[in-house]
Amino acid sequence: MAGVREIILTFSCQDSLGLVARVATVFAERGFNITESSQFEDTSAKRFFMRTVFDCPDNVSMTEIEALFEPVAIDYSMDWQISDTACKPKVLIAVSQWGHCLSSLLNSWKVGSLPIDIVGVVSNHEVMRPLTEWYELPFHYLPVTPDTKPEQEAAIWSLMQTTDADCLVLARYMQILSDDLCQKLSGRAINIHHSFLPGFKGAKPYHQAYERGVKLIGATAHFVTADLDEGPIIEQAVERVSHVNAPEQMAEIGRDIEAVVLNRALRWHAEHRVLLNGTKTVVFSR
Repeated sequence: MAGVREIILTFSCQDSLGLVARVATVFAERGFNITESSQFEDTSAKRFFMRTVFDCPDNVSMTEIEALFEPVAIDYSMDWQISDTACKPKVLIAVSQWGHCLSSLLNSWKVGSLPIDIVGVVSNHEVMRPLTEWYELPFHYLPVTPDTKPEQEAAIWSLMQTTDADCLVLARYMQILSDDLCQKLSGRAINIHHSFLPGFKGAKPYHQAYERGVKLIGATAHFVTADLDEGPIIEQAVERVSHVNAPEQMAEIGRDIEAVVLNRALRWHAEHRVLLNGTKTVVFSR
């Protein structure tokens, strides 16, 4: 007797009368059962976004499911994707010398709360090798200088291809990716950075925040684009601080926020809850 598999359908298209009914009907007629569904209309752009989870017989192949839905997708000119939840996204993590985000991701992956397969860690420093190898994962040391940046990025891209990685996560990787690599990884690379009001760039941002009497510190996870730290935002969080918090305390609080925000953003991405909407995102978070 056939078992059941879980699939996730995500799509966006111009809104149209009867769209949701058409999508539901095509799957219901084949005996698929909807277990979760979220939808959103961007009224300014008249664009519709939907994420639906189905239970279906596991003897129906993904090729058959895609063929079943393709006529609907063509009729509505959809950007769409169908995924099997049994196939976890493969993730390559890049890090430099700060390990708080890497440690959080590795622990969540190890205990099974982060639905990804980590295929390795790449770094321009050796500092995170012991942590990575403790988790029995490949560590790729790729040092970089301004002169060797093209070769080093070519090596990162090669790793993405040889490991079949679906996503590159910059877990406090303190190098700016070239426009070329950003283009290749469009929609497939997630970065985390501290965010302040006002913004502080350069060395010792928490010391700058302290000197200006900042009352809120936080972090932003976003897709990587050629515009530095300006890609579509996936998740943000803030924490209140005050005059009693020294710069070192602010930095510690900031690191905790960064780890939580990046973990959350990657989980939502892995669960196909994040849909691109031009320069922003639609996030069907729980």
